[in-house]
Amino acid sequence: MSLYNKIYNASPVWLQNVLVSLYGWWWNKRRFGGVFDNELAAYKERESYSYEQWKAYANEQLNRMLLNAYQHVSYYKEKWNAKGISEETLRQITMDNLHHLPLLEKDDVRKFGKTSLLSDIKERGSFFQSSGTTGTPTAILFSKTMHQKWSAAYEARVRNWAGVDRHMSRAMIGGRRVVPKANAAPPFFRYNQVEKQIYFSAYHIAPDTVQGYVTGIHKHQPAYLVGYAMSHYFLARFIKEKGLVVPAMRAVITSSEKLTQDMRDVLEQVYQCKTYDGWSGVEACGLVSECEHGSMHISPDVGYIELLNEKGKPVQHGEIGEVVCTGFLNDDQPLIRYRIGDYMRLSNKQCACGRQMPVVEEITGRMEDVIIGKDGREMVRFHGIFTGIDKIQKGQIVQETLNDIIINVQVDEVLTLAEKEVLTKRIYSQLDGVNVQIFEMKEIPCGANGKFRAVVSKVKRVSL
Repeated sequence: MSLYNKIYNASPVWLQNVLVSLYGWWWNKRRFGGVFDNELAAYKERESYSYEQWKAYANEQLNRMLLNAYQHVSYYKEKWNAKGISEETLRQITMDNLHHLPLLEKDDVRKFGKTSLLSDIKERGSFFQSSGTTGTPTAILFSKTMHQKWSAAYEARVRNWAGVDRHMSRAMIGGRRVVPKANAAPPFFRYNQVEKQIYFSAYHIAPDTVQGYVTGIHKHQPAYLVGYAMSHYFLARFIKEKGLVVPAMRAVITSSEKLTQDMRDVLEQVYQCKTYDGWSGVEACGLVSECEHGSMHISPDVGYIELLNEKGKPVQHGEIGEVVCTGFLNDDQPLIRYRIGDYMRLSNKQCACGRQMPVVEEITGRMEDVIIGKDGREMVRFHGIFTGIDKIQKGQIVQETLNDIIINVQVDEVLTLAEKEVLTKRIYSQLDGVNVQIFEMKEIPCGANGKFRAVVSKVKRVSL
């Protein structure tokens, strides 16, 4: 645990709000300085591109990334040379024949992400961890320049399409443990005064705590909501079931999990505004966002997205395919033909918004079981349980009863007693007073459909 986190966790609420605001000042400066304004203008200008202009732009960026990777990233040069792929070969690669290059697996990003996958001329930056739930998260290098490009894409294609902007007040539900203890007393949020951001805890949403969340909304009057789809849905459903009232929002912008129609209906009823779905990730190698007409568009200037079948061939419109991304923003740690782990279905419809940007009909593969606490709280995010224990290749949380949690870990060597204690304490920090068992396996079995389930719950929710 970092010194900052130790100080934060030991501080009273008022000081935690000060620390959150100080962090918010740094975070704001990092994302919205430098090249941000110029990149934002460029993203907006490209929205008027024709199909042919988009194709030319994407092929140009693809070629640039491939040559940069070959010349400056030893992982790719060695891998491609071993397959007889030369620099001259790469100059002939377009979106149409990119499939000739090998895929990049998550395990390789975990193993080599801080070594041979880095450019030898990289800009200084910080590593941010993905929220992957299947073991050790990937570490993605964000230079300031790359971070500002990514932030500009989010502002143009996510916030602005939803009719809001970064200057407006917002309420966020994300993965940061702003309320450290599982049995904490209210308030269940902290306030970042610099960005006018309420950061709600994703780990305390329950029937008995919902009034505290509503109090925070009334106190700080956010213009819009952003964050985990399931957590916002849990909160909105409790608000509805309790008969509580909150001010109307301008938009709800969700991420991280699949947004179903039932979830969308509840959110729009409670907050009296449109809900906008989206897809991206810490890897920042692809972006899908919902426009004002309700279509989910791929941003071709963020990265090239392939949708492949089980044989590695492109799927047709209307078919579900595995998402494989080649990012255009991160020269320092290029992700080329990266198997990110999600699935999508493309549409061939022309959107009424007029943008010649590919339309995604459906994003699948992001639903998790819901873990239910003794007090009725509901959670889906458990990726922090496995962070920092590199010998864990894959991890799974299984809720047998309200009182019993099983942690299955796929490991390449036996866990130490100290590592097991870390896993147990992390569960207690989210679910206090449960029994925890840890099982080490050579391989965690997949579900009946052949897919790995990171969170499994055998407990059914009881309606209020």
